[in-house]
Amino acid sequence: MDDIDIETVAEPGLDDPTLIEGLPGVGHVGKLVAEHLVEEFDGDVVRRVYTTDFPPQVTVDDDGVAELTHAEFHHVDADGTDLLVLTGDHQAASNEGHYRLTTSFLDVAEEFGCERAFALGGVPTGELIEDDEYGVLGARTGDADREELAEAGVEFREDEPAGGIVGVSGLVLGLGARRGLNAACLMGETSGYLVDPKSAQAVLEVLQEVLGFEVDFSDLEDRAEEMEEVVGKIREMQGGGGGGMPSEDELRYIG
Repeated sequence: MDDIDIETVAEPGLDDPTLIEGLPGVGHVGKLVAEHLVEEFDGDVVRRVYTTDFPPQVTVDDDGVAELTHAEFHHVDADGTDLLVLTGDHQAASNEGHYRLTTSFLDVAEEFGCERAFALGGVPTGELIEDDEYGVLGARTGDADREELAEAGVEFREDEPAGGIVGVSGLVLGLGARRGLNAACLMGETSGYLVDPKSAQAVLEVLQEVLGFEVDFSDLEDRAEEMEEVVGKIREMQGGGGGGMPSEDELRYIG
């Protein structure tokens, strides 16, 4: 296999599509948003991206069928708005791999005619967040409309996120800007302790306002309820209530 192998699955005709990147990261925020869009709007796989920069492993489905790990592009028709949604289970394992892989992702986006992109992720606060206090931080290329994003609730804070944006989400902006891509990164505030469906919903609410579609949040709300017991245990620990840290199983990704 080549270092990067892109499999063509389908060739839909897209009308001015927007790239949505949601790979794993802090709180799995971006991944949750991307998967929710694909599930709620019955997205179709159009490309699979295999690379030696991913971990050497396969995924195994409920029937015991193994498949080489990869990333996927899905065509999502969101109330008449064409989205090209990128998601997967891994990011690259090296700095060079991040650059190679993001370059290939942007090549696919260009192939489909994307002139706008949103990279999605989480920004850790280091503490639990109250239900009504989930902020969404933003970063953008020079072509992205700051006022439009701010009106949708995106905050632009001086020197945040500290240390910048790493991984594919950062490079979608950095490499995308060199191609003239209108790109923004939407980062939901999250504790950083566990998978955060509430932060994902805050990001998705911004995204749907900017792009003009409506989506049902029920599944994310159900996932959030599943995490409440874990959050309660963390609050008990922080308040001196004992009980120790939640177990690895309790902190697992709820798929």
